[in-house]
Amino acid sequence: MFKRFYDLAKPGIVYGNIITTLAAFLFASRWHIDPLLLVMTVMGLALVIASACVFNNYIDRVIDGKMERTRGRALVVGSISNRAALVYATCLGIIGFCLMIFEVNVLAACIAGVGFIFYVILYSYTKRAGHWGTLVGSVSGAVPILVGYTAFTDRVDATGLLLFLILVVWQMPHFYAIALNRLADYRAAKIPVLPIEKGLKITKMNIVIYIVLFLLSVASLAIVAHTGYVFLLVVGAASIWWLIYGFRGFTVVDDSKWARQVFFLSLITLLIFSIMLSISPFLP
Repeated sequence: MFKRFYDLAKPGIVYGNIITTLAAFLFASRWHIDPLLLVMTVMGLALVIASACVFNNYIDRVIDGKMERTRGRALVVGSISNRAALVYATCLGIIGFCLMIFEVNVLAACIAGVGFIFYVILYSYTKRAGHWGTLVGSVSGAVPILVGYTAFTDRVDATGLLLFLILVVWQMPHFYAIALNRLADYRAAKIPVLPIEKGLKITKMNIVIYIVLFLLSVASLAIVAHTGYVFLLVVGAASIWWLIYGFRGFTVVDDSKWARQVFFLSLITLLIFSIMLSISPFLP
């Protein structure tokens, strides 16, 4: 039973977002860490994200049943009741937001709240309306890095906004790669992702464009936040590697295999970015 509730909170999404949160916190603090503040930030935000994921599972339970990838989820097969899921999500959210408000700061809690609303309400419904729902979803996915930054600084400045922008543009090719790889699932669930509405060529062009925007955003961060040339060289090299694979999409035969490669490289690039951001205070 514990595992079913654990999986309902989409732990992969929670852990992935906490990596960027932690990186931004370490970068903002320059490793002058308040251990309690760091723990409360991670715990509070993790619970808020988990709450949002459980609510999203509840909202998506019907379309999840139409997709091969998600038809085994607890709310689809009935191993967890809808009522239990809603109580679970509510408790996670209350505890998480209380930790953020009383143990971190109100600004970080408010930003987390914006991400929560975007994911649970706006993204859950706009993705059914058109391919632009992906952009709405990218806002919620970019919130954790800004929360990590503001948890320490208690302000939103140019650096924090650039971190947010970097995660927005990173998510677009990441999501488009998922859409291409799981195209049959999205067709079955009648979710109008970009490759369904605009076709494969337009999707591939968007992937390349957003990777270029990611690279430019990283370069801007290096200038504005003085992250150093080592940060720029390493993250820039990873981004170019990702971009090269993006361009290969125009010549490949197996689009699904290529999309999986782009997806994998998006994760590698984000991990490298997060590591280099967190250690940039020590780099030239």
